Amino acid sequence: MSYLNQKVFLGLFLLFSVVGSLQAQYLTQIGLKDSVYSEVLKESRAFYVQFPEGFDPESDRKYATAYLLDGEMFLPALSVTQKFYTGGFIPDMILIGISNHKNRTRDLTPTLVESSWEPNGGAAAFLKFIGEELIPFIEEKYPVTDYRTLIGHSYGGLFAINTLIHQPKLFENYLAIDPSLDWDDQLMLREAKEVFSKESLEGKSLYVSLSGQLHMQKPEMTLENVMKDNSDFTLFARSNILFAELCRANSETGLDFNWEFFPKDLHGTVPLPSLRNGLISLFEWFQMERVEIFNIPETTPEDLLELMSYRAKKLEAHLGYPVPPIPEDLITMSGYMNMDMGQMEKAKMFFEQGIQYFPKSANLYDSMADYFIAENDLNRALDYVKKAYSISGSEYHKNRMEELTLKTK
Repeated sequence: MSYLNQKVFLGLFLLFSVVGSLQAQYLTQIGLKDSVYSEVLKESRAFYVQFPEGFDPESDRKYATAYLLDGEMFLPALSVTQKFYTGGFIPDMILIGISNHKNRTRDLTPTLVESSWEPNGGAAAFLKFIGEELIPFIEEKYPVTDYRTLIGHSYGGLFAINTLIHQPKLFENYLAIDPSLDWDDQLMLREAKEVFSKESLEGKSLYVSLSGQLHMQKPEMTLENVMKDNSDFTLFARSNILFAELCRANSETGLDFNWEFFPKDLHGTVPLPSLRNGLISLFEWFQMERVEIFNIPETTPEDLLELMSYRAKKLEAHLGYPVPPIPEDLITMSGYMNMDMGQMEKAKMFFEQGIQYFPKSANLYDSMADYFIAENDLNRALDYVKKAYSISGSEYHKNRMEELTLKTK
């Protein structure tokens, strides 16, 4: 087995709150760096590609994608989240960390605010770059599907919500972490009201988080009384809360919406828990159901087959393409566990299903050989080892094939 005026003040406030996170994240380098020249932006744009664990460049398997703004800062955290929660909670995805190290405010803000302290209002061009240049480049060069998730923090969260409102078909899921919805006198709230009144967002999912920094100067401000404060110091938080209320009041759009408050987190620390909870929320439908029956000896092979068939159909309905209902290693482990318990019929069923869903896995053919050895059917075992060897070409399978050949004579 085998990462002066009100805007300046707010900008500095948010900057200082994120600085510790920025320094820490740059200590870790994750992702293969790539770039594409943008005719829209007239500049080369860097991005980072992180493959899921077990990625095999020789396989014909394709993956869903998660596009992460401020990729240099947050890709390590997203990668770790995927590592811990993939399989049972979220699908394996190829992570695309888009660099926003330069011209960040310009690219992520949707309208020109002349009082701002730096260039802004270029989100339309940046979104055009993503939709017409970056995504096609990724989908031609890397083994990905067209099932996409967009993730952004602060101005990145503003950009994610702006994308949902204006180009909802570009992504299936939107994760907006402590988004700057105060931008341009709460522009997103005004535009969302209009869109929600006439557009359907059926099939789209949005998760929004809010950090515990409800007031810039008063840490005692709470979620219960923040809406009673009309000062500029709570505009950031109040805008977030009002947007959440707007989404809930317009459930007829079909948008799957979830909102979460993190009272103990700052603007600079809230990305980490938001990535975890946000992905689990967006992919709630992906989570495995009735996992307990795998551990109950009395569960019949028919019950397990029914569950796996149901899950395979459910995943294909959501993702838009066929996908194995459970990971290969779980299928293999379940097969051997049942062999150890003497439940040979269920063991065989798991190995057979594994071969069906992962037909190019030498390991599963080898595991099926172990099943037939346990059943004292060496000829059938040899057939499966030969198949494993034809896939792997490994010395291990060659030697095993020779050993079984001698035993069958």
